[in-house]
Amino acid sequence: MHQKFEKIFSYIIKGLTFSSVMMLIFILLFITKESIVVFQEVAVWDFLFGKGWNPLGEPPSVSIFPMILGTFYVSLLAVLIALPIGVGAAIFLTSMLNERMRKILKPSIDLLAGIPSVIYGLMGLLVVVKFFEIHFNFSSGESVFAGAIILAIMVLPFIISTCDESMIKISKQYKITSEGLGVSKWHMIRYLVLPACKKSILAGVVLAFARAMGETMAVMMVIGNSPIFPKLFGKTQTIPSLIALEMGGAGVDSLHYHALFAAGFVLMMILFFVNMVFHSIKKSIDS
Repeated sequence: MHQKFEKIFSYIIKGLTFSSVMMLIFILLFITKESIVVFQEVAVWDFLFGKGWNPLGEPPSVSIFPMILGTFYVSLLAVLIALPIGVGAAIFLTSMLNERMRKILKPSIDLLAGIPSVIYGLMGLLVVVKFFEIHFNFSSGESVFAGAIILAIMVLPFIISTCDESMIKISKQYKITSEGLGVSKWHMIRYLVLPACKKSILAGVVLAFARAMGETMAVMMVIGNSPIFPKLFGKTQTIPSLIALEMGGAGVDSLHYHALFAAGFVLMMILFFVNMVFHSIKKSIDS
């Protein structure tokens, strides 16, 4: 009887795994099929590295280069803001707090990942954007920097959770030996814990970067949504916000419609490339 249950469970797991892989393949095939149409009218180079987005113009222009730059710029800036805060928070949770306080604070940080992105966008619009307009006399506070601040808050739980789990194990491993040798806590963190956690920190950065690149609603509400080249305190547009704003108004089977699918395909390929780079760096670290 026990062996039958194990076989049934094994078949269920294999079936779910196969279904997940097939679902991913179907998504890729569908997006690829809808994207190829646009390249019959527009060269791949022009689509990726042109300078204009006006699919309803005469002649139409569909180039997502400003959106690619905007997506990278906002996501990278958000990760740069969140990384030192996230690693510092993980060190604080694992090395400074007692177990009771840690059990209270850690779930609270994890809850940040469950807050709907539209709430982050609303708070960014009412707090961050207004702050820039009032204190810096900007005509509009909607900017790349505003989007990066909101994204940094949103990706913090990913960095903290990834680093926290490794830091706990490594701190327990070295704590007794360090105390016995008279090594200070901060020396142990600087020279033992942080170097041993470099893979976890890298994993947290990649997860945060991928999350930031795919975020739509919060960024769309604070970034200005102008398909122009990004500047730190200027407006721009990301690929997810472009798709979200224009897909509803694009005529089915039009150039505009297929160009939006192609933009989604490019975003997906960028994320695959980021993950491939992460795995290659991870292998080099392991070796």
